[in-house]
Amino acid sequence: MAGICCGVVGEGETSTPLEPPSRPSRRRSMDILPLKYIADMAVPESSRKSPKLDLTDHENQLQTRQESSGTKVMTKDSEFVNEEDDDVSDSKSLTDDDSSEDEECPKFGVTSVCGRRRDMEDSVSLRPFFSLEGFHYFGVFDGHGCSHVATMCKERLHEIVNEEILDGDENFEWKSMMQSGFARMDQEVFSQSQGNQTFNCRCELQTPHCDAVGSTAVIAILTPDKIVVSNCGDSRAVLCRNGVAIPLSSDHKPDRPDELLRVESKGGRVIYWDGPRVLGVLAMSRAIGDYYLKPFVISEPEVTVTERSDEDECLILASDGLWDVVSNETACGVVKMCLKSQKPPTPPGSPGGYVTADGSDRACSDASILLTKLALARHSADNVSVVVIDLRKDQGLAATSASNYLN
Repeated sequence: MAGICCGVVGEGETSTPLEPPSRPSRRRSMDILPLKYIADMAVPESSRKSPKLDLTDHENQLQTRQESSGTKVMTKDSEFVNEEDDDVSDSKSLTDDDSSEDEECPKFGVTSVCGRRRDMEDSVSLRPFFSLEGFHYFGVFDGHGCSHVATMCKERLHEIVNEEILDGDENFEWKSMMQSGFARMDQEVFSQSQGNQTFNCRCELQTPHCDAVGSTAVIAILTPDKIVVSNCGDSRAVLCRNGVAIPLSSDHKPDRPDELLRVESKGGRVIYWDGPRVLGVLAMSRAIGDYYLKPFVISEPEVTVTERSDEDECLILASDGLWDVVSNETACGVVKMCLKSQKPPTPPGSPGGYVTADGSDRACSDASILLTKLALARHSADNVSVVVIDLRKDQGLAATSASNYLN
């Protein structure tokens, strides 16, 4: 399953015949060689590149800058862009740039790899300051059947959610807003799948109106005092608070007692075929798309609203490629270890590959990379997408030390 994200430094660079020693020596100087190994595993020779996606216009949007090292620096309210360059790996790793002086931007890191799958069908959308309210949006979408539904969710769901926020009252009825937003997203996917629009993906080789495609969706909206998580499918959000792993979503597996009753009440069946599946086909009971399985598979999300605390350490969003083989507790332990490492940021243009404005971004990126490596080492058979968000509020000292390091 899946869509795609992240770029590995040096993946698209090739040495010229005149300088054969330059590439090996440069690679030996890298400090993230393990990620290069993941990238080689993640991208089969026959994989296709996703089309470039246009960035949306916004008052706060800043342009993507190309550093001399080849690493993309994504700035506030920008979306990760999948380049069409054949030299760019399908496995990438990016972090955000410096935050607003007036408002604190959460620190995050992301890694997404194809893994042992033939195709990459995951998508990740990171939107700091996506709304006029100053809220931050993070989403992971795990596609199945093809990648275009996950890609559509990446491009549109944050806009739909923002419209729901603007149209709602000041009390922020999060549950109703999220359910309405997911329903609108589901309808847009249906409308486009029934229209004349063609997708630059493999399903168009089968049929122009493919209704056997869908995607999970787990999104987190960070406000100054709340964490709002909406989940549809078996991707997951986990909060680490004072060393304790707290799941903020519950996987929609067909054999979950309440989901099993709902499917059967609609006249459907859950058949065990390499695990529980709706009608013996889909291994989840909720998703956006999958119209051939309605009304058994629905797009209605479950929504949790959690009050933020000074004891919050991090939030992890990931597709089931991670959670199938890594427990909540283990994932939180890995992230905590990285956040405590207090590594300085890599200066711009350095071969290390991380071009960040402060140290916490480096730590979040390291955590997402390690979780991805752990999932592959434990033989995850799926695409793996991981987003790590630093929720610690006492980051002033780390930011100051990072600034001094760059100066």
